[in-house]
Amino acid sequence: MGKKQKRKHKETKETRADVASKEPLATAAFVAADAGIAAPEEEISPAEGEIAAPRLFAEPPPASSEDDDEDDGEDDEDDWSAAEIAPALPYGTALDGDAPPWPRLVPGYDLDADEAHDVAPIGPTEAVIRPSMPPASVRDEADAAGAGATNPAEIEQQIRDLEARLDLMIGRGRERADEPAYVPKPPPVPAARKSDVPKAKPRSDVPAPRASVPESATASEVLSPEFYAKQWGRAGLRSRSEEVDEFGLDPAFEAKLLPVLDFMTKRYFRVEVEGADHIPTEGRCLVVANHAGGPLPYDGAMLRAAVRRDHPAHRELRWLAEDFVYYLPFVGTFMNRLGAVRACQENAERLLNKGALVAVFPEGAKGIGKLYRDRYKLQRFGRGGFIRLCLRTRTPLVPCAIVGAEEANPMLYRFEYMTKTLGIPYFPITPTFPALGPLGLMPAPTKWRIRFGEPLTWSNYGPEAADDEILVGRLSERVRASIQSMLDRMLSERRSVWLG
Repeated sequence: MGKKQKRKHKETKETRADVASKEPLATAAFVAADAGIAAPEEEISPAEGEIAAPRLFAEPPPASSEDDDEDDGEDDEDDWSAAEIAPALPYGTALDGDAPPWPRLVPGYDLDADEAHDVAPIGPTEAVIRPSMPPASVRDEADAAGAGATNPAEIEQQIRDLEARLDLMIGRGRERADEPAYVPKPPPVPAARKSDVPKAKPRSDVPAPRASVPESATASEVLSPEFYAKQWGRAGLRSRSEEVDEFGLDPAFEAKLLPVLDFMTKRYFRVEVEGADHIPTEGRCLVVANHAGGPLPYDGAMLRAAVRRDHPAHRELRWLAEDFVYYLPFVGTFMNRLGAVRACQENAERLLNKGALVAVFPEGAKGIGKLYRDRYKLQRFGRGGFIRLCLRTRTPLVPCAIVGAEEANPMLYRFEYMTKTLGIPYFPITPTFPALGPLGLMPAPTKWRIRFGEPLTWSNYGPEAADDEILVGRLSERVRASIQSMLDRMLSERRSVWLG
């Protein structure tokens, strides 16, 4: 390219750049007038916090110097093409007359919502059901209920109401599950005409049909342990009597067994009772007795039956049974329904506060597990829990000695290996058990004698004396010595184990 052409080219570029820099508003007005929009008087800059609109036209590049043009002549064509582009329009100016101007961005403006509105959905266009919030009325009621229940008693009542509703729903579900499945009836068969049915002669050797007896349980139900739990377990207590007390005594069940208990007391063991008048006719009283050795403790049930029969007021006695008795199959529930109460300080104190007659066996499991050679030798009376009970509740104590019970199931040996896994303190070996199986647990018909001593009261001690370990130990040893002397005296008077 010659010097004249270069000079001419340079002059053209300077002229165009001069025009673009000195008359931007005129150019904008020309373009805006062509689009039907009034051109602004001056360039509008975006406000603070707003986003500038994209320019619709590129700005011309700055003019290059003469030295650059001479050195780099090959780039003149690119510069020429860039200079021919019109300058950018001011902010907010639209080229299309029908299109609205660019919207100004304000706080809270949702760009995603506009994009979601303008862009077509991808995938299936069916409406999607999404989990929605509960209605405002339901939320308001729940909020009002939660806000109003500020008192702990009201919160506890609401929890109980919810538990009652859940129990009702669970009960209805079980009833529906127990209902037999619906079987559609077959379509009725049209009756035949009498002329088409042959007459059958009656047969005398065919027995008359008997009414079907509904079966109470199927074979699979009888073989399952749940059947026995419902019939004789704790679940059966609620369905057999309406008078079961809080400790498990079932008067209806005991009334059914009264003939058996009377037979065992009068005919089988031939129980003789002495000093029953030492027990007060009313009010709370604690009877402390020696425990019989053997696999099962029969002495509590016999003591209750003997007091009911021979006491002047025919009082009802409740005795405390050891924990391991309730782990034996059927034994714990059976004894509980006859009047036994699980041995603990809380249960005994609740019974005494109600004015009941309570019997305790301080020897505990050691008294039941005594071998035959240790019969009628009292074991240690624990830590004197019954003494603390009498001191706190100001209850009179009546010592009691039972002779004949420790020979009914003479224990020759006991296994203590792996017994904790089974939940029992020992495994007994007697002359009949386990040789005869469950039949070996039947006690021998020995002669029983029960003697009640004079009541012991400690009215000169206050309830705070129950915390004195030395005093509690001394009083406990005194009661133990009193019962041991009664046993020795009764054994010296006895002539035979079977005849008394």
